[in-house]
Formats: sequence, structure tokens, C-alpha cells
Amino acid sequence: MFKLRRFLKKYKLQLIIGPLCKLTEAVFELFIPLITADIIDNGVANNDVGYVLQKGGLMVLLGALGLGFALICQKSASIASQGFGTQVRNAMFRHINSLSYQEIDKFGTPSLVTRITNDVNQLQLAVAMLIRLVIRAPFLVIGALIMAMTIDLKISLIFLVASPFIALVLFLVMNRSVPFFKSIQKKLDEVSLIARENLSGNRVIRAFSKQQSEEQRFNEKNDALSRSAVIVGKISALLDPLTYVIAQAAIIAVVWFGAKFVFHGSLMSGQIIALVNYMTQILLAMIVVSNLVIIFTKAFASAARVNEVFETEPSVKETNRKEIAVDEKSPAIEFRNVSFAYEKNGYALKDISFQIEKGSTVGIIGGTGSGKSTLVSLIPRFYDAAEGEVLVNGNNVKDYSFSQLRNCIGIVPQTAVLFSGTIKDNIRWGKKSANEEEIARALKISQSYEFVSKMPDKTDSMLIAGGKNLSGGQRQRLTIARAVVSQPQILILDDSASALDYATDAALRKSLKEETKGTTVINVSQRVGTVRYADQIIVLDKGKIAGIGTHNELIDNCGIYREICLTQMKEEEVRNR
Repeated sequence: MFKLRRFLKKYKLQLIIGPLCKLTEAVFELFIPLITADIIDNGVANNDVGYVLQKGGLMVLLGALGLGFALICQKSASIASQGFGTQVRNAMFRHINSLSYQEIDKFGTPSLVTRITNDVNQLQLAVAMLIRLVIRAPFLVIGALIMAMTIDLKISLIFLVASPFIALVLFLVMNRSVPFFKSIQKKLDEVSLIARENLSGNRVIRAFSKQQSEEQRFNEKNDALSRSAVIVGKISALLDPLTYVIAQAAIIAVVWFGAKFVFHGSLMSGQIIALVNYMTQILLAMIVVSNLVIIFTKAFASAARVNEVFETEPSVKETNRKEIAVDEKSPAIEFRNVSFAYEKNGYALKDISFQIEKGSTVGIIGGTGSGKSTLVSLIPRFYDAAEGEVLVNGNNVKDYSFSQLRNCIGIVPQTAVLFSGTIKDNIRWGKKSANEEEIARALKISQSYEFVSKMPDKTDSMLIAGGKNLSGGQRQRLTIARAVVSQPQILILDDSASALDYATDAALRKSLKEETKGTTVINVSQRVGTVRYADQIIVLDKGKIAGIGTHNELIDNCGIYREICLTQMKEEEVRNR
């Protein structure tokens, strides 16, 4: 948690004023039992109403001042804790966005969501308690012991005996419960993962009638979380009764021995009341300390998870933020002996080499898991090659700034992702300044213009999160429109027509060829019909290049490509005419 103290630098004033105000309130609180004793021994005993009112007024004044200081402390704690939480969340979100796909895959989306919400909330609470109670509670324990000693040293020995027993109970309860707090956060991640999978994949679950099995899976994880919470609750539930038993026994002892001292005249009845009040203050302060231990235990567990995110360095780093010159005569894209592995124990791509000329259309085809999406992910540097070089316009992609590299590349991902907002807003992700004419052109190229124009609000029609109010094919076409609106130098279509019918797919390819002249188009697909008329086709098999050439060349020279073709069309349809 100390590593996160940098986020508190702006709140040094609150970190000083808050605890000082709470300390002042605690000092006033320690004087109350002495005034109470004075009222009983001098005012009540002598039937002096004026003295009682005078001292009573002093108590009210101390209470009012204490309330004022407490409110100042509370405001300081709120400003510091909320500001701290806001800064941590902003910094985490910014850092997560700097991570490459590899690191995000490692953490998982549900875990990152839990860390940026639940874990940061735990840290906020810890900061608030740090300001409000960390100094006050121990000060009250020590102060009450000292004040008890000033009244009577012999009676205060009862306090010295009772306090270690209360502390022992706190230690035993905390020692047993702390491990559960750490495991609860991990189990919360698991519950979040299943919940997210079920919400995002609800249609698939219903299609396969898996509601009951998914409910059972969720219930198992949720029950495990619940059991841990119940165990912690049972252990923590022992805290109050055990500490109260010890404290009440101490109070009985104070009254028992105090009565004898009062009988012998060495103590007064008001002093006994004061001693009882100090014992109660110690008990309450000890309970506060125990709650602080729980809060800070959770906070340290959360801080470790938050720091794990901050300490994770992106594997893909921007080494240059300046724009570099490009070679117009060089190939648009070149792979030189490129290999890539997601894990250490196996390559997803191995020794890939090829060139793609500017303005050409290239198809990439291969079986499931052959490395097609991985290959095109290396071009915009979503991942870095483990070996070899990836070049765009004659320069290694590592030499570009992210903005320069990705501004010249239009990408349509395999999964069509749209955001809540209007259709127009989503298309302008590709080009912020796109006017109505450019948006209409992009819609026409992507074969979206017809269905968008039939909507009541046309391009101002609202999309719900993920574009779930559209069909799969409509979502894919709008993501293509978003990519082509900026007229990129390189357009990557990663299996982005899989939900389109053959007629729409053919119309899309024709439109792209006619309207994006000069653009280098890379079409990743498992459909032969989508890639067969490309200028060049790259065939992948198990992460290696099985063949490169035109459709007819590959039919003659690449057995894997021929096999793919024959699974999708008849023998007489195989060759281009």
C-alpha cells in the first residue's frame, strides 16, 4: 500500500488537518469522565445546582467543539479518500490502455474490472479510516489508561490486566480471519468472470439450453465466496462477545474494589464512575482497532492486486513518438523471418516471410488455429514479433509512433465491436472530422447504406452497448464503414464478412476494389470465395506458410489450398475463369 502513497501528494493538508482535528476531539473526550466525576462528587453530593449547570455547560461546550473538529476531520477524510480513489482509477485505466493484448489477456477482463472498482473502493475506505481513526483509537486507549492512573494507581492495574486480554482476543480473531479476506478477492474475480461470460454470451447459452448448467456453475462459485464470507463472519462475530465479557469483568472488578475504597474514604463515587467510563472508552477503542485491522488487511490485499497492474510493463512499447519518413517505393508490408509465440512452449507463427505491394489486394486463408489473426495483429503492433521483423512502408513497425502507424491502418476485427451511441458517432471513430458525405460514402462501400437509410433516424439512430440491436451482418458492415471512412493506406479485414451472405460479400468485395483504389487490402477469411480473386493469396497451416500465389497457381502447387477449395466448391468450379 505504501507504493500508492504517491496518489496522496495532493492531499498533504487534509492528511495533517484531519488527524489533528480527530486527536483534539479525543482529548476533549478524555476530559468528559473527569468532569462527570466532578459533577457527582462536588455538585450532586453538595446539592449545588449552579455548580452542576456550570460543569454541565462545560461538557456541552466540549461536545460541541468535539463535533466541530470531527466534522472538519470527516470532510478532510472525504476529500482525500475520494480524490485518492479517483486518481488511482484514472491512473489504472490509463495504464491498462497502455498494455498490449498479451498483458490484458494475462489478467483477464473480469479481474481488471474488479481491481479498478472493488479493490480501489477498499483502498479509498482505508485512506478515510487512516485519517479518521488510526491516530484516535490508539490515543484513546493510551490516554484512558493514563487518565485512570491519575485517578487511582491501584485501580488502574485492573485496566493494565484487562487490556492485554482484549488485545489477545483481537489478535486471535484477526489471525484466523486475515487469510480468508485475501481469498475472498480471488473468488470475487471468479464470480465476476462467470457473470460476464453469461451476460455477454447469453444468446449462446439460451441457444444450447445451458441455463441450468450455467446457473449451477455460478452457484458453485458464488457459494464458495459465500462460505468464505460466512466463515469470516463467524470468526469476527466472536470479537464483540469476548471483548465485552473481558471489559464487563473489568468493570465489575473496578466497581467491586472501588466500592471498598469509597467505603474507606480513599476514593469518591464520582471517580468510580469516571473509571468505568474510561474502561468503556478502552473497550470501544479496542473494537475500533480490530475493525481497522480488518479494513487494512483487505486494503493491503487490494493494494497488492492494484500494484500488480501498475508494475506490469507493456510488452509492446512506444520507443518513438515522432513521425518518421516513409519510403514510397518500398512494399506496403513486409515480413522477414517472423516468429511469434503467445506462450514459451510453442510458436503460433514460425519463420514467416512475404511482401505485399502497395495498392494490391491480398487474401490470407487457412484452417482454424493456423495463425491468420495473429499474423495481421503484428502489423499494427498489437503484439511484437518474438523473432524477425515486420515492416510497413519500408520501416520496422517498432520505429513508428503508435499514432503514425495506426493512423495509416484501418482495422476491422474478427469480432464486430460497436459502442453505445449513434451510428454516426461509431463511424467517426475512424475519422473524427468525417462529414456527412464521407460517412455516406463509407456506408455505401460497406454495403450498410441501404439498411441505415431505412432506419427512422438514419445515421442518428442509437445503438445499444455492443450494437446488440443490430444483426451480426449489420454490425460487421458498420465496423467496415468505420475502418474505410478515413481512407487508410492499409485496410485489414480480419474475417469481417463471416456473417454476410454470399451476394452481400461479393458486392462488398467489388465495392472495395472500385472505391479504395491505391489502398492495400488484406482480407483474412476461411471462405475461398472471399479471397480467390485477390492479387496474392497467402496460405497458412499450423503457423507456417504453406503457399503464396494466385488462386490458379495455388490450385496447382499447394495441396492444402486445393483441399480447402474442394471442401467449399465442386471440382469444375475450382479454377478461376
